[in-house]
Amino acid sequence: MKKLFAILGMITCMFGLCACGQEETKTLSALEQSLLQMGEGTVIDMNTIVAQGEVEQYAGNPAVYAGLTGWQEALEEDIGSLKGTDGGTVELNEEEMVATINVNVLGTDHNATMEIVFDYSSSMGSYQSITTNVIYSTGEIMLKAAMNTLIGMGTVFVVLILISLIISSFTLISKIEEKKKKKASAKAVSNDVKTDPVVTQIAKKEELSDDTELVAVIAAAIAAYEGSGSTDGFVVRSIRKSNKSKWQNA
Repeated sequence: MKKLFAILGMITCMFGLCACGQEETKTLSALEQSLLQMGEGTVIDMNTIVAQGEVEQYAGNPAVYAGLTGWQEALEEDIGSLKGTDGGTVELNEEEMVATINVNVLGTDHNATMEIVFDYSSSMGSYQSITTNVIYSTGEIMLKAAMNTLIGMGTVFVVLILISLIISSFTLISKIEEKKKKKASAKAVSNDVKTDPVVTQIAKKEELSDDTELVAVIAAAIAAYEGSGSTDGFVVRSIRKSNKSKWQNA
């Protein structure tokens, strides 16, 4: 912070010198030049602060702190290390007395432009914002655009697939519910048939009638075989199916 304040003090002195005995056009040109020099000095000082790990000391100044953190991220991700500065541009807003300084930054991996918005309305001046904009090549920009497009399209397709799976699962659920309902109704009908006393009585009577007729036929056959005229002399108590073949019976 002391270095930044020292730079601001030097700028204030230069403003006073430029304002004495010079024309307005020369004053603005000198002001722009001094502001650009201040911007280049700011880049170097911020790089030193980040290298020394003193970023958190400037947390009380939001504009400076945001600029330091942005510069630190740009160094780590894209710029690499600072090689130096290469001039820049200055835009003045005379009504609000605000200058927009764009400093060309040279890096080992990527170059960048640091945009410094500086309020020079007071004697000390103040930073309003500091932003680092990394400069990418056309190929890198196209590659990033293609990656963003692929990610976006892939996300859309994944969402559509999930929606289609959810919709198809609704039909499966309805089919499963129909099968359960059919099974439940079939069980209910079978239970009703089993528990119906009228049906059971009718079935028993039919079985008894079938057995009685079979017993009468067998008894008549035995009486005829023995040469007896009636079936009073014997009683058929049980009827069993023979497991022997016809040849064995013979």
